[in-house]
Amino acid sequence: MQKQVSAQIGTISPAEGATFAVVGALALSHLLNDTMQSLMPALYPMLKQNMHLDFGEVGLITLCFQLTASLLQPLIGMVTDRRPMPYSLAVGMAFTLCGLLLLSVAPSLPALLVAAATIGLGSAVFHPEASRMARYASGGRHGLAQSVFQVGGNAGAALGPLLAAFVVLPGGQRSVAWFALVALLGMAILGTVGRWYARRQALRGPRGRRAAAVVRPDLSRRRVMLSLGILIALMFSKFFYLASIGTYFTFYLMSKFGISIQSAQIDLFIFLASAAAGTFFGGPIGDRFGRKYVIWGSIAGVLPFTLVLPYVGLTATLILAVPIGLILSSAFAAIIVYAQELVPGRVGTVSGLFFGFAFGMGGLGAAALGELADLTSITTVYRICAFLPAIGLLTVFLPNLERRPA
Repeated sequence: MQKQVSAQIGTISPAEGATFAVVGALALSHLLNDTMQSLMPALYPMLKQNMHLDFGEVGLITLCFQLTASLLQPLIGMVTDRRPMPYSLAVGMAFTLCGLLLLSVAPSLPALLVAAATIGLGSAVFHPEASRMARYASGGRHGLAQSVFQVGGNAGAALGPLLAAFVVLPGGQRSVAWFALVALLGMAILGTVGRWYARRQALRGPRGRRAAAVVRPDLSRRRVMLSLGILIALMFSKFFYLASIGTYFTFYLMSKFGISIQSAQIDLFIFLASAAAGTFFGGPIGDRFGRKYVIWGSIAGVLPFTLVLPYVGLTATLILAVPIGLILSSAFAAIIVYAQELVPGRVGTVSGLFFGFAFGMGGLGAAALGELADLTSITTVYRICAFLPAIGLLTVFLPNLERRPA
């Protein structure tokens, strides 16, 4: 696998506009990274049963993982804006490997929290610089490159429940250690990408290694900050709702419909696979028609489906999970590229901020919704979260960044 990736990257001429072999390698690494990370929430039903955890403690595990990732990602993005670090991606994957090994033997909640924090650290190191490399290798097709990169991550997240259902649940908690081999493969691929990026940086010279901040002449600083605030509000609605699915959808299906853990994991895969597919379309559609329209349609367009979800049967729930995943996930690549274009020259900082905020909202959402589920019921959680996509109406206040011909 590493030799194939190396051969693909090595055959690309520096004169070519879009080195999509690199984007593909980053997407594959993103798939491996998020597959390993998604094993943790996929294990929650088993860990809850074996360690006698309540919903609040389950949410605390997610919070620990997400906060580690969210707090560090903007800082790492700021550092790599000043000094790109081509080999930091492989280092991030090494942290994920260590977290997985600890997760496989964790005997108690504190050990689980340390394992979650270590995996979160790996994610914090990986995402900002990987997003920068994807943009750098895009040849100007930023939305498409970001979508390809993101679909790798979402596909990995979708594989987690399947692997949990057919590998981890039968093999037990210790079987997680086998996925260290996946981390080693990811480190090998990212080492190859790192060498490619280091060569490109050497060709650009010292002046090209640090991107200068650029102020958009058509937007005031106040308008830029207001727009970033709206994007953060949209991220809040998106990832708070996704936290209700990623962390508690299996519990919801088991509690309301009485299905088995394995069946619930497969049903979660249906949603996550739909989210992976939706991620791909958002970027290229944004390149073609404008990112604001993708953001508008994605966040607000999912509202009718989320409002109906808590009141239907099992079959209808699974049917609704498909458009919810498709529509809601299509916004993320468009939001990231839109934010990068709002603040040119700060790709790492912006990517780290938004990836970090996404992880932070997922963690806070999991913890808060877990406490709410303990106080009320898991069904109540879904009835309340159904209204979150209404925040997407704020998209109307975003400026149109694309210049259209007369």
